[in-house]
Amino acid sequence: MTTEAADPVLGGMIEDADWPEFGWVDDVRPALRAALEAGRPAALATLYKVAGSAPRGPGAQMLFTPGADGQIAASGYFSGDCIEGDVANHAAQVLVDGAPRRLHYGMGSPWIDLRLRCGGALHVLLERIAPDAPAAMALLDNAAQRRTCIWTSDGKTQHVAEAEGPLMDLCEEPLRIARRYDPPRRLIVSGGDPGALAAARLGAMAQFETILLRPGGPHAPPPFPVSRYLREEPAQALAHLKVDRWTAYLGATHEDHHDLGGCLAALRGGAGYVGMIGAKSRAAQRLGALEAAGATADELARLQLSPGVPGLGKSPWEVATGIIAEIMQALNPARERA
Repeated sequence: MTTEAADPVLGGMIEDADWPEFGWVDDVRPALRAALEAGRPAALATLYKVAGSAPRGPGAQMLFTPGADGQIAASGYFSGDCIEGDVANHAAQVLVDGAPRRLHYGMGSPWIDLRLRCGGALHVLLERIAPDAPAAMALLDNAAQRRTCIWTSDGKTQHVAEAEGPLMDLCEEPLRIARRYDPPRRLIVSGGDPGALAAARLGAMAQFETILLRPGGPHAPPPFPVSRYLREEPAQALAHLKVDRWTAYLGATHEDHHDLGGCLAALRGGAGYVGMIGAKSRAAQRLGALEAAGATADELARLQLSPGVPGLGKSPWEVATGIIAEIMQALNPARERA
C-alpha cells in the first residue's frame, strides 16, 4: 500500500492551511459525524508507529473531508512540520480511489525532501470512510452512549467492537491496527458567576464536552458555545447525564445546597475529577455535611476543595486556567492507560 509522494502543489488544498487551527483538534469523531451526516466520505489518517522523538505518539489521528469548493477540511495534526500538507495530498487520492496508503516520514523514509525537525520517524495509515460505513456509525454510536470501543482496520476492512485495550495495538505484516476510543472527555460546571463561566468557556475551548448547569438560571443560554446548558439542580442533572471516569465535575455556585449534592452525585458516579470552589475555611464544614449525607472516606479523599494550580493568581481566568490544567491531569490516566 506504500505510495509515491503526491504532488506537493496540492498542499494548498487544505482549508485554512495558513492558520492551522485544525491542529487543535484531538478527537476526530465530531468531524467524522459532520461528514457522514452531510453524506460525504472521509479519509482517516492514523499514526500507528513512531521511531525516535516525535510530537505525537501512536494513536494520534487526522481526518480529511472534501468540501463543495474543492478544498479539504482537516482535523488534527501529527508533527507541526510540513507533513500535514503531504498527508492531505494522499488523503485526496484516497477519497477518490478508495485505496488505503501507508505513509512513512522521517528516518528511513523514501521522501528525503520531507524532513522532521525532531529527527524521528512517523508511520501513518490512510483509509477511506464511506458515508454509510457500518463501522463508522458504530464508532459514533459508542461515543454517544459513552462506551469504550476498539476500531480495527487493515485499511480496507473496518470493524468496531465494544472492548477495552491499549490505545494503539499493531500487527505490522500484514498491517492491521486496533485503536481504542474512549468516551469524549466531559466537563460539567455548576454556577453562573465569572469564575464558573471562565471555567466553562476554557473547557469548551479545550474541546471538553462542556455542560453548564445553572439552577434556576436565565432561560437564554450563555454567550459562548457549550455542549449543553441546563437549569436543573446539579444532583438531578448528574443522575441522567451518567457520570463516568471521563467526566469532571466542578461545583461553583458557592451555594452548598447546590454544590454538595452535585459533588456527592459525581463522586458516587465515579467521576474522574470532582472539585468545589470555596474558601478553605469552609472545607471542614463541607466535608462534615457530605459525610452526614453518606459519603465514604474513599469518596471524600477524591474531592478537591481547593481546586486549581496554586500561584497562578485570583482573577477568574487565572483560577479557571489552573482548574482546567488540574482536570486534564486527572483525566489523562484514564485516556492513556495501557
